[in-house]
Amino acid sequence: MSTHVVIGHGGTATATALALVDAGDRVRMVSRRGLGPTHPAVELIALDALDTTALSEIATGARTVFNMAMPAYHTWPDTVPPLFGSILTAAETVGADLVMLGNLYGYGPVDGVVSERTPLAATGSKGAVRAAAWADALAAHEAGRLRVTEVRAGQFLGATAVSIFTLFVQSAVLAGTTAKVPQELDLTHSFTAIGDAAAALVAVARDDRSWGSAWHAPVITTTVREIANRLAELAGVATPELVMLTDDEIAEFAEQDPFWTELFETKYMSHREFVVDDSAMRTTFGNTASPLDEVLEQVVAADAAARRSVPDAG
Repeated sequence: MSTHVVIGHGGTATATALALVDAGDRVRMVSRRGLGPTHPAVELIALDALDTTALSEIATGARTVFNMAMPAYHTWPDTVPPLFGSILTAAETVGADLVMLGNLYGYGPVDGVVSERTPLAATGSKGAVRAAAWADALAAHEAGRLRVTEVRAGQFLGATAVSIFTLFVQSAVLAGTTAKVPQELDLTHSFTAIGDAAAALVAVARDDRSWGSAWHAPVITTTVREIANRLAELAGVATPELVMLTDDEIAEFAEQDPFWTELFETKYMSHREFVVDDSAMRTTFGNTASPLDEVLEQVVAADAAARRSVPDAG
């Protein structure tokens, strides 16, 4: 039985922790509020991962540290470098392997299909900081200080996922209201189910071929409208009305919430086709994307369960 440290408490972090304990391992799950799944093999620990000394103590004896931390979106340039640096140092200090959950921002605008060989050429702040975090980890790996790998996921799908789709489309479709979306509706895009991301993270952590390289998580390549329509069909609700937000509307929202301002940087992903090649993950580790219907059926089931748990106001 191995012990692993999972840093973060979101949907993918929880799915990863549960996948590890289902395989017979133990997990120490670290977040500032000590959140996570209730499971006898998962120890929930409240800690700010910026505290490198305390984090190193918690990681002592761990086989793997999974960095799945996600600071507030608009703070990445300030918060990601020290946070990821602390996690890297803690893993190195205790001799653990480091597995990072990454995204696709670091590539910047790309013409054609994106593979792991595509240069990390983002010029925007969020893309640049994610690219730099991988460069720092890879340099530590190449210097022999520890073993590192990264799984880069597309826009997340799933019952507990947080993404443009889940925030602005999924909830509206299930509620039968108009979805106002800060993304092109009919351009091809690569999405990742959170369960597939978790399975990929566990796979690379267990395979010596992964170290020193980044890998794309399995992707479902489709459009926002196609996912929304299929979700409505499976939920038995009306065909959804989708409206793409204009730049002026996003700018107006940004006056009240800095999250919206950040969306302009990644228009190269949301307003252009952004298609990812996941063949390296498939051929090397055998991990493939879940069928879209399977992912959406889980969303519908979770929504139905949540509705049943709400007391009848009447």
